Amino acid sequence: MARPTHSQFDKKKVVAENRRARFEYAVDEVFEAGIALTGTEVKSLRFGEGTIAESYAEVKNGELWLVNSNIPEFSHGNRYNHEPRRPRKLLMKEREISRLQGSVERKGMTLVPTRMYFQNGHVKVAISLAKGKKAHDKRETIKRRETERETRAAVKERR
Repeated sequence: MARPTHSQFDKKKVVAENRRARFEYAVDEVFEAGIALTGTEVKSLRFGEGTIAESYAEVKNGELWLVNSNIPEFSHGNRYNHEPRRPRKLLMKEREISRLQGSVERKGMTLVPTRMYFQNGHVKVAISLAKGKKAHDKRETIKRRETERETRAAVKERR
C-alpha cells in the first residue's frame, strides 16, 4: 500500500519564472532539463530565492549551460557558499542537446529558460526553443490580450 501524501504538499513548486519570455519570444517547443547545483544553491532555492529573468542557455562542447541566472548566496553558507551568477550545467540527453544545437544554428532560434521548479525533490528548468518577436508582433500580442480582457469583462457584466 502506498504512503498517503499530505494534502498541502506540492510536488511541483515553482521557484523562478521568466514571464517576460512569452512576450519577447515566440515559443516553439519546451524541454525539461535537470540542473547541476551545489548544496548551498539548493538551500537558497528552497527559500524561494533565485531569478532567471535575464538568463539564457547555450551549447558549449556538446554540453548545455545556463548562463546569467542568479541564485543568491545562502545566508548560513559561510565559506562553502557559491558564486551567485556562475554558469550552471543543464542535464539533458546527448541526442536532445544536439537537436537543440542544430535548431539554434540552422533556424536562428534561442534557448530561453522559462521556469525553474522543484519536482520530486530535484530542481528542474523548463528550456524553451524560441524565436525573437519583432516589434509589430509584440504590438499584435498586446492588442489580442486587451481584446480578450475586454470580452471577459463584458461577459462578466452580463451575468
